[in-house]
Amino acid sequence: MKAVISVTGRDSMGIIAKVSAACAEYKANIVDISQSVLSEYFAMIMIVDISTLTIPFSSFIDTMTALGQENGLVIHTMHEDIFNSMHSI
Repeated sequence: MKAVISVTGRDSMGIIAKVSAACAEYKANIVDISQSVLSEYFAMIMIVDISTLTIPFSSFIDTMTALGQENGLVIHTMHEDIFNSMHSI
């Protein structure tokens, strides 16, 4: 099972480290990552394997959302099944 995590906000040092550390803490393995800085804005999309997650997925979503709020970012975490359903014809 995988999830898609998107992170947006003003660029600052350590964003990738903070999000990656939270994933590692709950055993969400980063499979792929893409990030970009556009002017002073940061954008990142991560694909994470959640098959070994140590907390319920809903709690992981809440944790990532809170991490974003604490750091002035917007972090959305979505299960791959929902993401795929939203983006299929």
